[in-house]
Parts: sequence; structure tokens; C-alpha cells
Amino acid sequence: MLNVGNVTLKTNVLLAPMAGVTDYPFRTIIRKFGDFLVFSEMIASQAMIRHVIRTKKMVDRLDDMTAIQIAGSDPDVMAEAAKISVDCGARLLDINMGCPVKKIVNNYAGSALMKDERLAGRIMESVARAVDVPVSLKTRLGWDNDHRNAVSMAKIAENSGIKMITIHGRTRFQMFNGKAAWDQVKAVKDSVLVPVIVNGDINSPDDANKAICESGCDGVMIGRGSVGSPWLLNSVDHILNSAALVDFDKKALLNEHIQLMLEFYDQENVYKLCRKVLLSYCKGFGGASALRDKINRIDNLEDTMDVLQEISSGI
Repeated sequence: MLNVGNVTLKTNVLLAPMAGVTDYPFRTIIRKFGDFLVFSEMIASQAMIRHVIRTKKMVDRLDDMTAIQIAGSDPDVMAEAAKISVDCGARLLDINMGCPVKKIVNNYAGSALMKDERLAGRIMESVARAVDVPVSLKTRLGWDNDHRNAVSMAKIAENSGIKMITIHGRTRFQMFNGKAAWDQVKAVKDSVLVPVIVNGDINSPDDANKAICESGCDGVMIGRGSVGSPWLLNSVDHILNSAALVDFDKKALLNEHIQLMLEFYDQENVYKLCRKVLLSYCKGFGGASALRDKINRIDNLEDTMDVLQEISSGI
């Protein structure tokens, strides 16, 4: 178990927020493998307060163990977005100060906030004061090799009322290149009393075990390793906490995932989203290379369902 403010998590294995991935269908599939804390896709605070339809869709159908992640650079707007998120059902909130993508950074959000600790602190304090649910922070080791300030950011976060801190073991300059430095997260863990979670390159139970050992952290957050392998969190939980392994059939799981996509999204363009899901599950299927070529040529829903049927029939 892991205590985050007044919320007790059943496991210290968490699902990372991922744009274009951690939507309602994906979170539902993850739920088949355990009671993990899962995060929404990153929500732009400005879009949230403007009640943009697509943004509201991203926070639809939350359950008791879903956190909403918000991003932005204005303390007041972030606070308002936090209140709306709680009204939508978020039991926890997360502040994004780690996204390295240019369009986010250019708006002085995401990892750009690591360059302005004063503003970062104002945002964290504003959000924490605005809501009565625990607020967490997700960030990186720093902006670049010469500015690794994760420790000072963590101290500011704790003093601002943040109840959990997740550190991706890379700088913004690294993007997703190189290897996550789990050992460098240890300095953050040693500097604060709130739970610290290690993130980055956790693609197997062995990775998770090494990340915990090297960082000394309280838990792991799994991101890209779970895409197409949603059972990974259960496998990690089994190794770290002796959780029971959940039986599953990969083809049946893929079918359920696609059906959830069809039910949740607009039928006209859903094939584009389904195509990504089909591609993510390809590894391990017979003739995976030819199958990927066929999936990449999908341009309508009928072709999507044909390929799904071929996979289900044993391709």
C-alpha cells in the first residue's frame, strides 16, 4: 500500500499519464489486471476552463482510482482547472512539469517550468490550495545536464502542499533518448518526506525491481512499456508485492480494447484510433511484420474490423 495524502493506494505500481494513450478504453483494460492508480491523458488547463468538448471527453467516466493530470503556466487558471477536474470526479490531481514536447514547452508549461522555480512553486501552491484532494507533481531531473534541479523542485513541491512526486529519470534535453538514470532519482527521495515515484524505461518486472533498488523510491510509474502490454503492471506488481498474476488471452484482450474504442469514440474517425491500438498489440502475433503493413493501410472502419477478425481467427 501507498499513502498519498488522505488517499491509500492498494499498490505502489502506477500507470503514467500518456497523451493519446491513457484514455477511458485503455484505463479500463488496465483495470482488468489490478486496482492501480491510473492517470488521464495530460489536460491543458486553458482548454479545461473553456470547457472544450474534446477535453471534457478526456475526463469522462472516471473511477475512484483515476487521477487527472493538468498542465499550464498560469497559477489562477491551473487552480480553476483543478476545481473542474475534481468536479469531474478526480480523486487525485497531478501537475505536469515534465512534458518535453516543444508545443508544451513553448507555452512555458511542462518541463519548461523547471527553469522557473518561483513560478513552479506558485502554480503548485495555487492548485494545492484550490482543492481538497491530494495533488502530486510529475517532473524530470532538470532542464539539461547543467541544470539538474529536481531536488530543489521537490523541496518546493513539498513545501507547497504536494503529496507525491514522480521523477522521470531524464532531463528535458534528453527527451526520450538514452537511458533513464534511476540512481539519480535517489537524491530526490532522500530530500523529502512525501512519497517519491521513479519513472522512465520501466519495461519489465526486472526493470521495476532495479529502478526501486537504485532510486530507493516508494513505487514505480509505468508508461510506454504498458502500450500494447497492459498486463505489465500486474507482472511488476507480482514481482514487487507478490500480487496474484491475472490470466488473460491476448487476442480476447485486443478484441475488448477495440470494442471499448468503438463504444467510446465517434464512429466516423474511430478507425484512426483503433489502428494505433492494433499496431501496439502486434508484437508476438504470427506474421507480425505483414500484419503491421496491413494495419498501416487501414483507412476505414470496415478494414479495421476485417483485420481484427483475422487476428481473432488466428493469423
